[in-house]
Amino acid sequence: MMQVNVTVSYQGKNYLTNVITNRNTSDEEIFRLAYEQVQKQYERKNL
Repeated sequence: MMQVNVTVSYQGKNYLTNVITNRNTSDEEIFRLAYEQVQKQYERKNL
């Protein structure tokens, strides 16, 4: 397992988030996980 810091652009703003994943996970999958994480946090914040 490793921790990856990812910057995601969402709703016109940049967010820095951490993804904990296996070493053999592709960059695309890591970005997808980070994007979903930011999206969920943003939706919870705006309820």
